[in-house]
Amino acid sequence: MGKIRKITQTTKNRFLNMYDLDMTDKHGNSHLYHVASRAERVEDLKLSTGKNQPDGVIIYALYGEQRDRVVLIRQFRCSIGTYIYEFPAGLIDEGENFHQAGIRELREETGLTFHPIEVDDIYSKPYFTTIGMTDESCAAVYGSAEGEVSTSGQEDTEEIEVILADRKEVLRILREERVSLMCAYMMMHFLHENSQNPFEFLKGPVL
Repeated sequence: MGKIRKITQTTKNRFLNMYDLDMTDKHGNSHLYHVASRAERVEDLKLSTGKNQPDGVIIYALYGEQRDRVVLIRQFRCSIGTYIYEFPAGLIDEGENFHQAGIRELREETGLTFHPIEVDDIYSKPYFTTIGMTDESCAAVYGSAEGEVSTSGQEDTEEIEVILADRKEVLRILREERVSLMCAYMMMHFLHENSQNPFEFLKGPVL
């Protein structure tokens, strides 16, 4: 098992920082490993706390009386220099729980009102996003959305188009567009959901 000997913070930003990890591998060889994190200090890194406190929330919201459309966003991302399809998402503010963050973020990004549902912990607990380069983890919230689409709550730095996609459009997006991995997996699931109860897959596990 590898061992981390020293952690050095190399940036001091509000939302994302870089850390250098001086470490030895399982054979005792020395390596320098770079980690990106939402943590503002070394003491707040998940490898320091040993806790998986979620950084953000991802929102799976179905729209319409039949809940036959899924709420997506098409957002410009600097890392790829173009647009990509994602779920609405955002960071969890201090003092918020998953559902509160989901309600706020969906309102800010899309103008829609979100009605979260309670689900088994295995579906909503925080999971890691890109563990090879960051300790970021996100929780998922599920529910229905209603109202009129509005971009008035978006920040000036955000370039977001709101998409209410039916299954035909979801299929086209998967075939033709850039899509984030988690969003793609859930869109694939949406294609085959039970139209009578589209949240049936969120029932507790049966063994």
